[in-house]
Amino acid sequence: MRLNFQFSNLCGTVYLQGNLLFTPDGNSVISPVGNRITVFDVTRNKAYTFPFENRRNISQLALSPDGSLLISVDEEGHALLVNFARQVIIHRHDFKERVRTISFSPNGRFIAVSVSRHLQVWRTPGRVLEFAPFVLYRTVTGHFDDIVSICWTKDSRYFLTAAKDLAIRFNALDPNEDFVPSVMTGHKDKIVGMWFAKDGKSIYTVSRDGALFIWSLEDETYMANGGGDGEKFPKKKKSSGGSGARDTNKEGTTTVAVNGSKKRFVRKWRVTQKHFFNQNNAKVVCASYHSGSDIIVVGFNSGIFGIWEVPDFNHIHTLSISQSRVDTVSVNTSGEWLAFGCSRLGQLLVWEWQSESYVLRQHGHRFDMTSLAYSPDGQFIVTGGDDGKIKVWNTMSGFCFVTFSEHSAGVSAVEFAKRGQVVFSASLDGTVRAYDLVRYRNFRTFTSPSPVQFSCLAVDPSGEVVCAGSNDTFEVFVWSMQTGKLVEIISGHEGPLSAMAFSPVEGKLATGSWDKTVRLLDVFKRDQGREVYNLTSEVLSLAYRPDGKEIAVATLDGNISFWDVDGGTLIRAIEGRKDISGGRSESDRVAAVNNTSGKAFTSLCYTADGSCIIAGGNSKYVCIYDVANTMLLRKFQISHNLSLDAMLEILNSKNMTEAGPLALIDDPDWMSDVEDRIDRSMPGVKRNGDFSERRTAPQVRSRCIRFGPTNRTWAAATTEGLVIYSLDDAMVFDPFDLELDITPETIDEAMQNEEYLRALVMSFRLGEKPVITKAVQGIPSGDVALVVHDLPPKYLDRLVRFLVEFMEKSPRLEFALVWSNAVLTHHSRYFKDRTVEYAGTLRALQKGLSSAYEDLSKV
Repeated sequence: MRLNFQFSNLCGTVYLQGNLLFTPDGNSVISPVGNRITVFDVTRNKAYTFPFENRRNISQLALSPDGSLLISVDEEGHALLVNFARQVIIHRHDFKERVRTISFSPNGRFIAVSVSRHLQVWRTPGRVLEFAPFVLYRTVTGHFDDIVSICWTKDSRYFLTAAKDLAIRFNALDPNEDFVPSVMTGHKDKIVGMWFAKDGKSIYTVSRDGALFIWSLEDETYMANGGGDGEKFPKKKKSSGGSGARDTNKEGTTTVAVNGSKKRFVRKWRVTQKHFFNQNNAKVVCASYHSGSDIIVVGFNSGIFGIWEVPDFNHIHTLSISQSRVDTVSVNTSGEWLAFGCSRLGQLLVWEWQSESYVLRQHGHRFDMTSLAYSPDGQFIVTGGDDGKIKVWNTMSGFCFVTFSEHSAGVSAVEFAKRGQVVFSASLDGTVRAYDLVRYRNFRTFTSPSPVQFSCLAVDPSGEVVCAGSNDTFEVFVWSMQTGKLVEIISGHEGPLSAMAFSPVEGKLATGSWDKTVRLLDVFKRDQGREVYNLTSEVLSLAYRPDGKEIAVATLDGNISFWDVDGGTLIRAIEGRKDISGGRSESDRVAAVNNTSGKAFTSLCYTADGSCIIAGGNSKYVCIYDVANTMLLRKFQISHNLSLDAMLEILNSKNMTEAGPLALIDDPDWMSDVEDRIDRSMPGVKRNGDFSERRTAPQVRSRCIRFGPTNRTWAAATTEGLVIYSLDDAMVFDPFDLELDITPETIDEAMQNEEYLRALVMSFRLGEKPVITKAVQGIPSGDVALVVHDLPPKYLDRLVRFLVEFMEKSPRLEFALVWSNAVLTHHSRYFKDRTVEYAGTLRALQKGLSSAYEDLSKV
C-alpha cells in the first residue's frame, strides 16, 4: 500500500479571522482559515487550500498588486512570503511583535507594516532565494498608540497611518527638508478605514462610531522657516509686490523670500464634510472603498452592511446578511462583488450589489465537527457537527452544496446508504433522520417510544434496516427503512453504547459499549444467540474488515484489538497509546512523555483491501498500521497550529506566571468592546469551557476518520475542520517543469525540431498569448490528436480557454473544431470525473461552438 499521502484540501471551515482579499482579476477570494490559506475561485466554482501552515492563526494578509506575492502574518508577527501562483514559501520573517495591518505599495516595491506604534517600510523581497531578503527601508514614528490602518497614494510616494490615539498622520516615503508631516484629528472613536479619493485631492475616513469625514487641502498657510511650530501668519492669495521671490517644490510646500528671510507655505488637510451612518446605534466594524465606483461599503456589529456613494453620501443599499457582526469586507477590482466574513458563525459571503444576489455563500460548522462519511463513489463527504447541522461537501470543488438543519441538538453519527443518494444521521435530540440528496429533503424521521440520546448509527448494506444506539437506556433501536416504523428494541449492554457497525457481507450487527463488551447479533435471525467479546477497557470505536471476517476494536486504554468473527477469539492486538500520545496542555502538570491518560483512538477505519487500518483520536496524530504485522507504518500530524492547545511537547517556563500560564490569561484586545462582553446566552448552554472566566484554546483532535472508497484519499473530522489527504497531488509531476530556461526562442526551436507537445506545454507555462497562438497554429492538423492525447491534464483548462478565445477571434474555424474534437475525445473521462471543476470551462466551450454554429447557419 502506498503511504505517501499529502495534504490535499481543508473543508468545513471557510473563514476564521483576519482580512479577506480579492485577486487582481477579481474572480477569487483569499480567506485565512486558522493557520492556513484557502482560495475560493468563484468563477470556476472551486476551493483549494495551500499546503503550508503558519505557526499560529493568521491575522493579516497582503497581496502584491500583480498578484504574484502573498504575505501572511500570524498573531505573533511571524510572516510567510509566498509565491501565490506556485503555492510555495519563498521567505520567512519575524516582525518580533504583533502586526495589526500590512499593505503593499501600489508599485509593489515596498511593504508597510504596523508594529506597535511604529510603521516599518520594508523593501519587497525578490523571487529568488537570498540570505536576508527582508531589508528595512524606513521606520516612521509619531503615533502614541498602536497603528491600525495604512493607506498609500497611487504613486506610492505618500501614505496615511491611523492609530488608536485617534490621530491620522500624512507622511512621505522619501521626505526632504521641505516636507512637513500633517496630523489630522477630530474623530471620537477608533478609525476603521481611510482612503484617498479618486483624484487624490480628498481623503475619506470612517470611525467606529459611524462617522464619515471628508478631508480636503486647505489654502496655503504662511509659516515661519525654522525649527518648532514656527510663527503663523494670515493667509495670502497673492505675493506682495516685488517684496519676495516664490519657489514651489513637488512636496506642496512653497518657499518665499520676504525681506531677506525665508518663509514657507504648508498645505494642511481639514474636514470639509461630516456624515454619519445612522443604523440604530450599531458600531462600524469594517469598511472598504472602491475608487472606480466611488462607493464605501460599511459592515456593522449588528450583521448589517450598507453601501454609500461618496462624496455626496448617497445611500445605495442596506442588507442584513448575518446574525453576528461583519468582521471584514473587501471589494474586487471591478467593484461588482463584495466579500464579507463573519468569524463567530464561520461565514463567507460574496454579494453582487448591482443585481442584489449571492455569488458565493459558504458556512462552516459553528462548533466541532463530530462525524463524517464518504459516498460510495467517493465524490461527496457528509459531515455532522455539534451545531446540529449536516453538510454535504464535494471533494473535487471543496464547496458545501447542501445543508440540513432539522436536528435540534448535536449530530453524533452520519452514514451514506450503500445504494442510492441517501444520507442518515443520528443526533442527541433523540431522532434518526434520512435525507434525499436528489430533492434535498428530509423524507424519513425515526424516533423511539421514550426520549433518548442516540450516540451511534449503523445502516444495513441493503439499506432496509437502520440501527441506532442510546446513551441513556443502553439499548439498540432497529427501524424499517421502507415503513419508518420501529421494528425491535435490543437490550443487553450495561453501559452507554459508543459504536456499532454492520458486517459488509451479512446481517450481523456489532455493538460496542462502555461496559467493556462487544456484542454480535443477527437482526434478521432473532432465534440465534448473541456472541459477547469481553475486553479489558471501555470500547470507544469498532470497525469491520471489508470481508466481514474480522473486527477491530479501540478501547480507552489506547489499544486496538482484532477479533475473529467466526471463531470469536482474539487474534492480535496493537498497543497504540505511545503512538498517539504527544503534546502537553497549558494546564497539565505532568510532562508530555509521562502523560498518556486520555490518549486513545476514538475512530477506526479499514482500507479497502483490509491490509491496513487507520486510527485517530484525542491527539494531534493519525496513525496507519499494518494489521498482519501489527506494525506502525506511518504517523501523520494533522496540524502544526500553535494557537491550539496541546501542540508543544515541552512548555517554556517563562510563560508561567503567578496567575497561571500566560496563554490562559486573556488578551487585552479580546472582547475589548462593551457590547462584546455582554452575555446574552441562556443559563446552561455554554460550550467549551466557562467563557465568563477566561478564554481557553481548543485542543487538537480528530473525532472521526474515514478512508475513501479507492484508498487514494482519507479524511478526518478535526478541530480545524475537514482535513483531506490524498495521493493525487494537485501539482502533478511534469517533466517539463524541470526546464530552467523557457523563452520564446526555445519554443521556436522546439517547433522547428517538430517537438510539438514540448513546445505547446512550454508556451502554456510561459503564459504569453502571442506565443501560445503561434505554437497552436504551428502544429499540423494531422498531429493534433496525438499531441492532445499526450497532453498532461493540468494544461487542459488553459487549452480549452484558449480555444474559446481563438474561436471568437480567428477565422480558422475548422482548425479550432479539430482541436475541440480531439480534446473532448481523448479526455472525456477526465472531464466527466471532474464535472464541477470544469463546468465553467466546458460551458464556455459549448457557448463558443453554439455561436459558431449560429453564424454558419445564417450563411
